Amino acid sequence: MLHFNSGSDPNRQGDGRSERLTAEEEKAIAREIRKAEQAAREAIAGIDQAEDILSRRPERAERTRAGAVDRLEEAVRAVEVAAKQEPALKPYARKAVGAWKAAEDLRWRLAMSGRRIAHGEARKLAGPFMDEEDLVQEGYIGLLRAAKRFDPDRGIRFSTYARWWVRAQMTRAIDHTGRPVRLPGCAVEQTRNLRKAMKRFEAAGMEYSTSDLADEVGIDKERAELLLSQGNTISLEQPVDDGPRPRPLERFLSDEHATQPDGDAIQAQELDRMHLAFQDVLTERQRFVLIRRYGLDDGEFRTLSEVGKEMGLSRERVRQIEREALNRLREQSSIRDGQPQ
Repeated sequence: MLHFNSGSDPNRQGDGRSERLTAEEEKAIAREIRKAEQAAREAIAGIDQAEDILSRRPERAERTRAGAVDRLEEAVRAVEVAAKQEPALKPYARKAVGAWKAAEDLRWRLAMSGRRIAHGEARKLAGPFMDEEDLVQEGYIGLLRAAKRFDPDRGIRFSTYARWWVRAQMTRAIDHTGRPVRLPGCAVEQTRNLRKAMKRFEAAGMEYSTSDLADEVGIDKERAELLLSQGNTISLEQPVDDGPRPRPLERFLSDEHATQPDGDAIQAQELDRMHLAFQDVLTERQRFVLIRRYGLDDGEFRTLSEVGKEMGLSRERVRQIEREALNRLREQSSIRDGQPQ
């Protein structure tokens, strides 16, 4: 977790409030940031190490200025490194680094003018998965991302623009913290939108199908079914036994009488138990799909297509195998004892 020291910046006050800026002040700072970035760009213009980076074609269309800013920072750092080997580049590197530092300081000031937004959103979203202090730290990250992307010419206040980034950063952190398996950001967002659509239908007293939810969110029915299925099965708190006393999956995978070490030891122990449970109730193909999909062997989450390429199967077939495996795990009420039903 990235932590910020509130006492290190002169613009921040000790009572938790932040420097409030008017709309004109926000625009002025944003324009000063542009000038500083331009000064850094001009300082390294024509230098091969920088031009290779700045002229690099992005992998996807850039909808914000953040990608260009990231490349500029990379170019400045590349020239700074090259200057250590080529003394002739030192004056250019010094000027570029100075201009970049000025831009960073201004971005920090702009971001921290919205600290009250981070604190306010943290109070609303604090819960069992993340406390208010950790959410505030995530909110600061959102503010910095907003400051990097803010365009004063769009006619919107920074405080308005930043609120979306703060909330998005916090909700994403909560979703990732509440899941033993981390999902891609797009999947987390789509799952959240599906749940919102479900609540809207239920609040209106309307019946709905998975197709209706998929249409609301703008995705296909198969993906909606997959996301909802994952949302129901990968949480350790989800009851997986349909008997008279439903128990959560964490009860099956943990030893209540064992001593509880902390950190990596707990994770290693639970993964070992999970692998043993897989061997008892799943086929070799089912085990492979779950292990590769959720990164149980190396910590890397993989898409259906990626797993399919490894197995020589289609994306749809991998999805079917995954669902069969998850359903099989849900049906077992004695995984903890190593004796499948």
